[in-house]
Amino acid sequence: MGTVRVENVSKKFGERLAVESVSFEVRDRELMCLLGPSGAGKSTILRIIAGLEPPDTGTIRIDGKIVNDLSPKDRDLAMMFQSYALYPNKTVYDNLAFPLKSSKVPEPEIKNAVSDVAKTLGITPLLSRLPAQLSGGERQRVAMGRAIVRKPKAFLLDEPLTNLDAKLRVNMRAELKRLQRELGATTIFATPDQLEALTISDRIVMMNQGKILQDGPPNIIYDHPNNIFTATFVGSPSMNILDCSIEEKNGRLVLNSGHFSLDVSELAEFIRKGTSQSEAVLGVRPEHVVLTQDRAGPSSIPAEVYVTERTRPEQIVHLRIGKTMMQAITPLTFQCDAGQKLWMTIDPAKIHVFDKHSQNAIV
Repeated sequence: MGTVRVENVSKKFGERLAVESVSFEVRDRELMCLLGPSGAGKSTILRIIAGLEPPDTGTIRIDGKIVNDLSPKDRDLAMMFQSYALYPNKTVYDNLAFPLKSSKVPEPEIKNAVSDVAKTLGITPLLSRLPAQLSGGERQRVAMGRAIVRKPKAFLLDEPLTNLDAKLRVNMRAELKRLQRELGATTIFATPDQLEALTISDRIVMMNQGKILQDGPPNIIYDHPNNIFTATFVGSPSMNILDCSIEEKNGRLVLNSGHFSLDVSELAEFIRKGTSQSEAVLGVRPEHVVLTQDRAGPSSIPAEVYVTERTRPEQIVHLRIGKTMMQAITPLTFQCDAGQKLWMTIDPAKIHVFDKHSQNAIV
């Protein structure tokens, strides 16, 4: 396998800037996810790496070699599309064999390669079938096999699980991770699904509107988002976000949401260093909101249950604090009903504070 390096790549379609000054490197055998909503520029970057779209500016390197002027077939990459793009009139065997036949690989080698890949993916019994005779999961395996059979330097996967139903998507997610580890395959995986990115990737490149917002391991992206967009895009349910004023009260620093105040004196140095403004944005993940039936202490905040969602093995409790809405995650054993009064506690060590104007993290 090999390395892929994207250096200051930009791309416009008409007046729309699809990708703006994007740079990252995918290390040998690494599985890196491009994560972001529709229109973030993920597919455009994959197509530029593959050679299907020329960049307006910037450089693509594969194993250190600049490939901007090489055609797609000469880049030694395999790309798997969301639609799978199987040849409907060819059997599974012929679909798997096609990339090798195009490269004029001798027939005995083709048979051995197809047999090995079919065995690895568990699709040997399907080799004589046409794509129309396959289930969605089977077609996905065949498309994956067609990419694997060439043993390219890197795999480019463009939302390959999007068309599968929820249960199959979970199974194929695990299968994809297993295959990537087994093959030692350098892989760039584009997805709008934050759960996919968190569970299978070695590294996540978070994108929005053609720009990279954050680049790091999944645990860092989740636990230490460096901007509000990443904080709310990654995680389900989404992070609670509240506009606050920064105030001094009795020698203590507090964040005042208008309906409750949170003492953040222990973070005062970081907050004062991070912003000179009197306003900030408080972020709290639902699993860090603790609910109790009775007041737990002076920092407890009164709240009212708006509605509960039983997701098993947990429940999501939607809370109303004045006019502010928040979410908390609790065990199903915690009994509460709509309209019930509860007490809410937020651990200042678990909060995130963002600059209101730049949207970037302060704490």
